[in-house]
Amino acid sequence: QVQLVESGGSLVQPGGSLRLTCAASGRILSISTMGWYRQAPGKQRELVATITSGGVTNYADFVKGRFTISRDNAKNSEYLQMNSLQIEDTAVYYCRAVVRTTYDFSREYWGQGTQVTVST
Repeated sequence: QVQLVESGGSLVQPGGSLRLTCAASGRILSISTMGWYRQAPGKQRELVATITSGGVTNYADFVKGRFTISRDNAKNSEYLQMNSLQIEDTAVYYCRAVVRTTYDFSREYWGQGTQVTVST
């Protein structure tokens, strides 16, 4: 089994910064795409950013220039550096990873989420 555990969520003032971490553990042969998603109250879950195993990144327009996604393949971990946080960034942030557990099988896994609250 594979587990993804997020950490780093907190309460922060507008304009502040946070760094989220997602660590994958378990039976992992390799991880291809990793990503961060978020879900605000009453809204659908939305893509924030993704990163491939080779480091190619993709961002939602609303975070470009403010958030940076990165990963450490040796640690099976990914990170989300969030700067210039806005009240609208308040949400539960989820980690997602596509994990290969055997030679011929891979599937996506999700973390349990970490709360980010931006408020005065």
